[in-house]
Amino acid sequence: MKAFYCDHFVLPLPAGHRFPMDKYRRLRERVAADSTGRFELHEPAAADDDELGRAHAADYVARVSRGELDAREQRVLGFPWSAQLIERSRRSAGATIAACRAALADGVAVNLAGGTHHAMPAGAQGFCVFNDSAVAARAMQAEGRVRRVIVIDCDVHQGNGTAAILRDDPSVFTFSIHGAKNFPFRKEISDLDVELADGCSDADYLAALEPALDSALTRAGAELAIFLAGADPYAGDRLGRLQLSKAGLAARDELVFARCARHGLPVAVTMAGGYADLIDDIVDIHFATVCRAARHRP
Repeated sequence: MKAFYCDHFVLPLPAGHRFPMDKYRRLRERVAADSTGRFELHEPAAADDDELGRAHAADYVARVSRGELDAREQRVLGFPWSAQLIERSRRSAGATIAACRAALADGVAVNLAGGTHHAMPAGAQGFCVFNDSAVAARAMQAEGRVRRVIVIDCDVHQGNGTAAILRDDPSVFTFSIHGAKNFPFRKEISDLDVELADGCSDADYLAALEPALDSALTRAGAELAIFLAGADPYAGDRLGRLQLSKAGLAARDELVFARCARHGLPVAVTMAGGYADLIDDIVDIHFATVCRAARHRP
């Protein structure tokens, strides 16, 4: 199974910044160290202006690329601007494009980063510069590979940017299952939203996900799924507010892959969020997702 990485583009973050950037390097190293021969690691090309422009305003792409975000915009983003940030953000979007192409060829593929679902049509937000799911879905359509796509967003935070970008596009179905009281506090409207109470358990999560996923897949009529397999519903996540165990997250992944297989859907997986104080916990969850994806390769 093909896995795409961009962790070698290191962001110069200020001292004390708590975004766990090291999880990406550790995940890639875990995948590279796997001795089963299941994985092929590839460095993706960067998404270009034309690809980004299918999901974002051209003026925004130009301004953020030139470093013209003002202080307020950088606060909303949560990262200080840097050339490395833009290159990495382009590579992360490029990795989801590449994962979609590989999934359509092989049945499943993964981006070892991605899931930057808060990026809006003309603005950065919540650690997200470019919305890789929307960029990749539109790229697959522009290349004539598919007509309809479903975004299955299981990050603990609503995919508000994805919903905003694709609001008036019936060819891409947006499904988000997320904490009701978590960021973003002003939600957008996806094609299907499922809101969960703080402290939601494994059983309650899976009971909410299963019928909603069945409905979403039936309504979408898609030819490709983009699955945001966030690690942040985990009980140990400092930003999550839910109480899923690692076993519960594995059951979530199994449910998504099994249902997509039932519908004959190739799946491109992105890692999305994960903010546990113990980075090894995040990497364990992400790596389990990658391994489960490989088991579902036709």
